[in-house]
Amino acid sequence: MSQREHDRRIDYIEFTVSDVAAAKRFYGTVFGWTFTDYGAAYASFEDGRLTGGFSGGGSAKPGGPLVVIYANDLEAVLRAVKAAGGRIIRPTYDFPGGRRFHFQDPAGYELAVWSDPVSPG
Repeated sequence: MSQREHDRRIDYIEFTVSDVAAAKRFYGTVFGWTFTDYGAAYASFEDGRLTGGFSGGGSAKPGGPLVVIYANDLEAVLRAVKAAGGRIIRPTYDFPGGRRFHFQDPAGYELAVWSDPVSPG
C-alpha cells in the first residue's frame, strides 16, 4: 500500500512510558516485537502487522495508548476535526518523518493525525 491508500486509517499506536528501555524489554520478550531507536526517549516498534512507538518521559495516560491516523491532507482533516466538534490539544508540529496534530474527540479521547513532511518548493 502506498501512503495515499492509508488516508484516514489508523496507522500507528503510541504508548507514553516512563522508561523506553523497559518497555522494549517487556514487549520484545513477551511478543517478539522489533524496535528502531530515535534517541533515548523514543523507539518505534513493529509487531509484524502494525507499527507504533514508545514515547519516553511520561506515564500511562488515561484512555490508553495514543491512536494515530494517517491523512493525505493534514490541514483538511484538521478543519474537519474542528468542524465536527473536536478540540485541538496540540497544534500541528514537525517530527522526524512528517507533521502531526493531536485532538480530543467529543467523548474526551485523545488521538493524533499525521501526514508526510511538506515538500520544499
